[in-house]
Amino acid sequence: MSLFRSSSRKSSRSSARSVSGLLRRLLSLVLLVWLLGFLWFALWLPRPAAAERTDAIVALTGANGRIARGLDLLRAGIAPRMLVSGVDSEVAPAHFAAHYGVSPALMGCCLTLGYDAFDTRSNAHEAAGWIARHQVKSVRLITTDWHMRRAAFDLRVAVPKGVAIVEDAVPSQPSMKMLFVEYNKFLARMLAWLVNWPEAKRPTVAGHAHS
Repeated sequence: MSLFRSSSRKSSRSSARSVSGLLRRLLSLVLLVWLLGFLWFALWLPRPAAAERTDAIVALTGANGRIARGLDLLRAGIAPRMLVSGVDSEVAPAHFAAHYGVSPALMGCCLTLGYDAFDTRSNAHEAAGWIARHQVKSVRLITTDWHMRRAAFDLRVAVPKGVAIVEDAVPSQPSMKMLFVEYNKFLARMLAWLVNWPEAKRPTVAGHAHS
């Protein structure tokens, strides 16, 4: 009987070691994939797009250079209309126009200020609604290079089928910490999409969209 107990204990220990080894190998594989993904994300940031014409421009508020880039292209006739998504509720159109030197004619004909978005995902929904209302078939998305992948992912999920998206990234010099945080936000967003995670609610205190 003691021989059977000893054999059973050895078998249990061997099984536990096998499971532990398998878990370690799986964890090592996950970490390796995560690391390779981070290297891809950090070293090959999206770049500015060529000046090809689109039906519209969507610029996201946040880091410097996004809105200015969009306005330059709008003035150059690269697109006939532009949405600025995620504008602070305290920024009146007149204040926006004065700050960016936008003429009344351009504000009246071609520029829409979006006040509904408060994060990247709501940016996409605000833009998608605007795109659908204007029957836009191609849109230039403008945001900072480190933010582009997540913003473009959300916009592709939200827009009507068949809308072409041109990714026009504003170059920056992000820190390694910023890239680390954004990479994990990007992974978390894809996971949330896969499991159909519900959207965050708008904060009670109004403010700029958070990238």
